Amino acid sequence: MPVVHVALPVLLSRTFDYLLPPGSQPVAGARVCVPWGKQQAIGIVTDYSETSELPLDKLKLIYSTLDHASLFSPSLWRILHWASDYYHYPIGEVLFHALPILLRQGKLAEATPLGQWFATDLGHATLQESLKRAPKQQQALALLKHRPVYRHEVSLLELKESALQALRTKGMIDLRYQLATPQDWRPSLAVLGERLSLNTEQATAVGAIRSQDEQFAAWLLAGVTGSGKTEVYLSVLENILAKGRQALVLVPEIGLTPQTIARFRKRFNAPVDVLHSGLNDSERLAVWLRARSGEVAIIIGTRSALFSPFQRLGMIIIDEEHDSSYKQQEGWRYNARNLAVLRAKEENIPIVMGSATPALETLHNVQRDKYRQLTLSGRAGNAKPAAQYLIDLKGMPLKVGLSPPLLKSMQNHLKAGNQVMLFLNRRGYAPAMLCHECVWIAECKRCDYYYTFHQNQHQLRCHHCDSQLPVPHQCPKCSSTHLVSVGIGTEQLQNGLAPLFPDTPITRIDRDTTSRKGSLEQYLADIHRGESHILIGTQMLAKGHHFPNVTLVALLDVDGALFSADFRSAEHFAQLYTQVSGRAGRAGKQGEVLLQTHHPDHPFLQILLQQSYDAFAQHALSERNSLFLPPYTHHIILRAEDHDNQQAPHFLQQQRNWLETSQLKDDSLWVLGPVPALHAKRGGRFRWQLLLQHPSRQVLQQLVKNLLPLVSTLPQARKVKWTLDVDPIDS
Repeated sequence: MPVVHVALPVLLSRTFDYLLPPGSQPVAGARVCVPWGKQQAIGIVTDYSETSELPLDKLKLIYSTLDHASLFSPSLWRILHWASDYYHYPIGEVLFHALPILLRQGKLAEATPLGQWFATDLGHATLQESLKRAPKQQQALALLKHRPVYRHEVSLLELKESALQALRTKGMIDLRYQLATPQDWRPSLAVLGERLSLNTEQATAVGAIRSQDEQFAAWLLAGVTGSGKTEVYLSVLENILAKGRQALVLVPEIGLTPQTIARFRKRFNAPVDVLHSGLNDSERLAVWLRARSGEVAIIIGTRSALFSPFQRLGMIIIDEEHDSSYKQQEGWRYNARNLAVLRAKEENIPIVMGSATPALETLHNVQRDKYRQLTLSGRAGNAKPAAQYLIDLKGMPLKVGLSPPLLKSMQNHLKAGNQVMLFLNRRGYAPAMLCHECVWIAECKRCDYYYTFHQNQHQLRCHHCDSQLPVPHQCPKCSSTHLVSVGIGTEQLQNGLAPLFPDTPITRIDRDTTSRKGSLEQYLADIHRGESHILIGTQMLAKGHHFPNVTLVALLDVDGALFSADFRSAEHFAQLYTQVSGRAGRAGKQGEVLLQTHHPDHPFLQILLQQSYDAFAQHALSERNSLFLPPYTHHIILRAEDHDNQQAPHFLQQQRNWLETSQLKDDSLWVLGPVPALHAKRGGRFRWQLLLQHPSRQVLQQLVKNLLPLVSTLPQARKVKWTLDVDPIDS
């Protein structure tokens, strides 16, 4: 009997051997059900052989085969195996990460009946005017009279579940379950609506990408905010879809998907599906199946959408390619942007990476001729560059963190009928609460960080481990009842602005206000309708959104970002500032950007305001080169956590001792640590790290590959939680 090598979703860097029962012959990439201890588990066949390290009579038989064909295309199979080696992560975990949860649990990879809303005879006979007092129901019924709608399409079409249920109660619509009829979108493909006229730079970019859309090419589309990068995406996709090929569009966050989907749906009469963490398991599987069968033309999704199977993938687009959310920070710590480039190369298709603030690694790849850069230097249409000013806060009286010049500017812009955006990357009411008598500060003992005060919920919350406490009535140290909040968060800013602008609608967008499903879409719709004039937000509001009536953008508190132990902090701040300031003046109106700071002479601020992000990037790359930092060298971090603050540093010191004596070590290897992480304690665990740096990625990889077998043999390996981070983006 041949021996089958099976990958299981366990944190062991090996496969497991089983025997085939008579008549069974699963292919590599198919799932099998196998015995695992006293239970059974789902595994993925990786290979066959005639022998095993164990005696054949000790091997168990596979219970059953779940798939007749591989769940992975040949190119995706190669990419996942390469990624397992590169990131030094177990192949079983990597393969299962690329599958929807229901497939991991053993559900068959075939379509199941889907819920479908349809209009009843009563609904077809009902006049739209009779529902004029219920506009959401009116909207839903009008659409269902035109065609049935599957349940997974409800959020995409901006329908409300409550409105559908109300119509069902009235007997106007109903829900049925049936298999979705596979439809080929290619014969009826057409471009809908009006195309925006391209300016010279946009047309040049589109022409260059189209000229090589039958082969691998990595393009950086570097365009200032408001330069019309999305229109370039849509234009090049016209050609791809016309050839009957599919496209994958990656966006960094779920918050950017509603408006992106709306634009793509408005342009093409082809199926556009979405993949993000807001979908349930059945919805994710349905999208996965439609992509594999070729029924969907475009998938727009966040990081994990990269692993979707496609029948005819023709292009990958990565919007906001610099964004740190493309890097997975738990478990398998892959970088979706880098793997997307690898997938494009394996599929021999073009990839377009767009950003107003390209990552320094991406610009370095342009310098090395690995990527080709296309530049959009001007704003699309009649939009003009926003005027940028610094406000020196030293000695100024502040009202809820706002200086007098900023308040006056807000009044002027609001009086002109425009919208104002205030950026404060700190949610909650205040970042700390202390006792006015003894200066006790409410601190999370599990993380050694201050609790954030949330006034509306009357809670103290740790934003690192998510622990929560009720606000104390008195100081636990001196029993004083004089407890005060310190600092300003978005919640306090909203409350404080209400009396200053009593007749002005205010909208706050952060994780606290958008936790309910559909709430973000509702807020964005209100903003676009002009129902809100002052917008308060964290990074959720800062990136990618197009608000044509926003003419003033103010950054309230950025000084903390100017002084950090993380060498990447300057790059992240420059990207954040450029992205936030780009929300101002995007539709022909003159925009204004105000930045409040106590350090107006800081060199980074001067470069950004007086020159551009490009000037900053070249300065930062030169600085990185002189200091031997990425992208001119490469990093791997070995992290360890414990509960007593002793085992982790001892464990990492043993790794360093081995590295110091390794024959692979040379003068170019630099090892730092063990040292405490920048966030030294989180969730009750003390966090330490060992940093490895080398100018050669290959040498560094070989060092770690030889080191890891030793790690698992150490007694401390079972006493600590340890992880490996290849190409880390944070410390």
